[in-house]
Amino acid sequence: MRALTDDRPLWEREGRDWPNRAASRFLDASGLRWHVQEAGPADAPALLLVHGTGAATHSWRALLPLLSERFRVVAPDLPGHGFTDPLPDARLSLPGMAAALGGLLDALGTRPAIAVGHSAGAAILARMCLDGTIAPRLLVALNGALKPFPGMAGFLFPGMAKLLFLNPVTPRVFAWSADGKAVERLIRGTGSRLDQEGIDLYARLFRRTGHVAGALGMMANWNLDALDRDLRNLAVRMLLVVGSEDRAILPDTAFAVRDGLPDARVELIRGLGHLAHEEAPERIAELLLREAETAGILATGSVDA
Repeated sequence: MRALTDDRPLWEREGRDWPNRAASRFLDASGLRWHVQEAGPADAPALLLVHGTGAATHSWRALLPLLSERFRVVAPDLPGHGFTDPLPDARLSLPGMAAALGGLLDALGTRPAIAVGHSAGAAILARMCLDGTIAPRLLVALNGALKPFPGMAGFLFPGMAKLLFLNPVTPRVFAWSADGKAVERLIRGTGSRLDQEGIDLYARLFRRTGHVAGALGMMANWNLDALDRDLRNLAVRMLLVVGSEDRAILPDTAFAVRDGLPDARVELIRGLGHLAHEEAPERIAELLLREAETAGILATGSVDA
């Protein structure tokens, strides 16, 4: 039995003052109704932003405007997250999520030159690259969840998430307890410190059982073993951005990924946690712009010194 998803975030309610609301639109693709934000010059290189588990487009609230000065930025809410419809249970897997996002990009006519994914979003993008769904010139993982959890956690975590997902009471219990203080503790547990606006936006979503069920369903059906085996075949240039204080995904993970890839490097950013792009969007934007120059996606000298 699927967890309850009747209490979805509503655009007229949770989205009433959504960050970058003017950039939002809704469209149908892959059998779902998607919420997508688009900004920047239409003739600029396309840059795709994919958030992680439990987040939505609000995660890019400060980064998107900075990047849209030089790129055509596309940022969707993933299935079951924010204001996008959930996937059926049979498609709630990493390949299923990647295929659904590929259908959205086809509907948008978007071929990203740069694909940027945070946490689980990086795994989705890597899967899409391996499957030939996208062919960016640069793939960026922000604290990417690209390897199975080490040790017993790798066996226990997916099973526990599945049990929670199958229990229809779990999303409601979580939503009832998702006040600002609880959400702040959850975020601090990842090694990040957000301002009050950031905490309030996460709390707004976590109070809706449909969003919680979407995040639990994604975790319950996540299997990174196949991705881990296939990563050695990833031909795209890759930048692995790591916050030194990340407690959700150990920084050492990025170095292990790098060592198995033909064209990858790690950028370690001191003092930031799992949500580094929300803590210091200016630093992340500058890094991405300079990497785009190095990759020849932007003209040399386009980024201020």
